[in-house]
Amino acid sequence: MLLDLIIIGGGPAGITAGIYAARKKLNTLLISKEFGGQMAKKAVAIENYPGFKKISGLKLIQKFEKQLRKQKIDIERDAVVKVEKIDDKFFVATASKIQFESRAVIVTSGADPRPLEVEGEKEFIGKGVSYCTTCDGPIFANKIVAVVGGGNSGFEAALFLSKIASKIYILECGPKAMADETNQKMVQIAKNIEVITSADIKKIQGDKFVNSIIYQQVSIGENKTLKVQGIFVEIGHQPATSFVKDLVDFNEKDEIKIDWQTCQTKTPGLFASGDVTEVKTKQIVVAAGEGAKAAIAAYRYLNDKY
Repeated sequence: MLLDLIIIGGGPAGITAGIYAARKKLNTLLISKEFGGQMAKKAVAIENYPGFKKISGLKLIQKFEKQLRKQKIDIERDAVVKVEKIDDKFFVATASKIQFESRAVIVTSGADPRPLEVEGEKEFIGKGVSYCTTCDGPIFANKIVAVVGGGNSGFEAALFLSKIASKIYILECGPKAMADETNQKMVQIAKNIEVITSADIKKIQGDKFVNSIIYQQVSIGENKTLKVQGIFVEIGHQPATSFVKDLVDFNEKDEIKIDWQTCQTKTPGLFASGDVTEVKTKQIVVAAGEGAKAAIAAYRYLNDKY
């Protein structure tokens, strides 16, 4: 069956796009392996989303999903592996080897955690190396851990872990931490968090599980070893775009280039919104707004063309 619209991704941009598309009476399918993305896994306490004084990312995405499921929209729990366009139709293939067809597509696949790409990292994924504090944090109760990354994500991860682990090191490669003032003050108050700047990670070591991390103290050119039982990588994310790379242009960060007014890519009928795009401000409220914008633009595209 030929659909009007396929939305790829179940984060705030994708869900909002789905709600708006359904309200426009578009025959829509949303494909996502899971709901929430970074919002569900990493946003421990959200205090800047309108309507909520404070709410966890998981609870907020559950509210998003509940509203989405009240709409007339089909949902497929799967991963997209390829998007092609032949003539005026898009063909979307999933990991389960199912192919769907539509007249328009919105990509809201978000971003995947950026790896350190150092010796030992891949070997110890799931054995002490983690990219999701809220997922794996409880495993490290009363243990010593390191958080790699001195931005807001790193500091927020450390603050979450401060109630679980006995000691947390924040390792920042630059000469100073980049987290905002509020997070830095909260870390200073915490008694079990220590910030180490100019720390260039060189190697992750262990036996069956992680037992240490080696970093170079750049300011003095000396290698040092920290005894830790867990490492949380918080150095940013890279857009999840491999399935659509032949249909879009990218900026220097591998984010999808879009028309700022319509969220359309270089391919007519193919739109993108949220963290997968070049939009600079990566916030939940912005992603939701961009999802709404993309859905309205897709509706207008379809209405004008068909």
